[in-house]
Amino acid sequence: MKQPANRFRIGVAAAFFAMATAASWWANAAQAGTLDINIAFKGASQRAVWQSTLDDFRKAHPDIDVKAAFIDEEAYKVQLPGWLTTVAPDIVNWHDGERMAYYAKRGLLDDLSGDWAKNGWDQTYASTKEASSYQSKQYAAPTVYYSWGMFYRKDLFQKAGIAGEPKTWPEFLDACKKLKAAGITPIAVAGRDAWTLAGWFDYLDLRLNGNAFHQKLMAGEVPYTDARVKKVYTTWKQLIDDHDFIDNSLSYDLDAAQPFLFQGKAAMMLMGTFISAGFPPSIKPQMSYFQFPIIDSNVPTAEDGPVESLHIPAHAKHKAEARAFLAFVETPENGARLAKGLGSLSANSKSPEPEDPISKIGFQILSNTKGGIAQFYDRDMTKEMADEGMKGMQRFVSDPTQIDAVLTQLEQTRKRIYKQ
Repeated sequence: MKQPANRFRIGVAAAFFAMATAASWWANAAQAGTLDINIAFKGASQRAVWQSTLDDFRKAHPDIDVKAAFIDEEAYKVQLPGWLTTVAPDIVNWHDGERMAYYAKRGLLDDLSGDWAKNGWDQTYASTKEASSYQSKQYAAPTVYYSWGMFYRKDLFQKAGIAGEPKTWPEFLDACKKLKAAGITPIAVAGRDAWTLAGWFDYLDLRLNGNAFHQKLMAGEVPYTDARVKKVYTTWKQLIDDHDFIDNSLSYDLDAAQPFLFQGKAAMMLMGTFISAGFPPSIKPQMSYFQFPIIDSNVPTAEDGPVESLHIPAHAKHKAEARAFLAFVETPENGARLAKGLGSLSANSKSPEPEDPISKIGFQILSNTKGGIAQFYDRDMTKEMADEGMKGMQRFVSDPTQIDAVLTQLEQTRKRIYKQ
């Protein structure tokens, strides 16, 4: 009689073992996850720092299968709406401000307010919380922000006899005159990428009219036929008429325009500090950076300081893994690493101050700004108006005599979009 009992006990034990093994397998399967992330980038250095960050996340979370797609930024802008409305990745990188609000108001981004409270982001990202919010809820996890200003070649300034960085508009115009006399085109601009022209509009408007007016214009509350808007274009026209920009600027995108600086054919470029990470080592010692000159000293000085951010699409399939990735990235150490690789400043207030000289200058410019920080032309207004506005800028640069026609058309567009 004992033998059958033993067999029974063995059978029961085997059954429990099988059940335990199955339970363990299912537990491990439940723990395993997937993270689909789409990253926009410009240049090899930007891709490399994102790749390094993803590699470290894989090491910290070996149970998560990370699938990353790297897309050039210009193509990314076109493809993002389709992703968000159909089969969405779990993480996208994008921009704060109106760019974020455009999708948040349409219910295409996940509410991250709980993550802000849980991870202490209210403190570490206090300066960018407003730009990350829509109707008092946060839909973005800030990563970096960056300064805009004038990059220039120190050696070309010296060759042209320019004593110092121009701080006022007369000094800037004088520097352009001296550069031309030395056979150097003063300014490179990548007009084929319309957003680079928007940088010129932003700074001329901020310097002439101030950030309060600028934001009303961005919100569709000011007619484009307003005399203050026309003054922006007439000031811009002076530079074009004086041949201060490279010829045929609408033929060049950013990648094609930068070599004018690297080859010493042009001395300056208005751009965000994110491009500095891609400067050739042989040229980088000659590159420096200064604040866009003051035009009217009575206008409080404002700057463009766009915030880059990460988002979880509302239709994402692996939101737990996505939140784990955000918690991993949004640390002072990773903020500093991304900032260095992206040529930017960490949005995390606990990150160490940057070591890069140009980033230090950008940090000082933004930290000392009294007149406000704008997000950038196509991030501060609705997408449709921004797209039409930048087309108008390209039309203006193509034929600067068409100021009135351009502004009249933009005003008609404003009335249609904002129904005013």
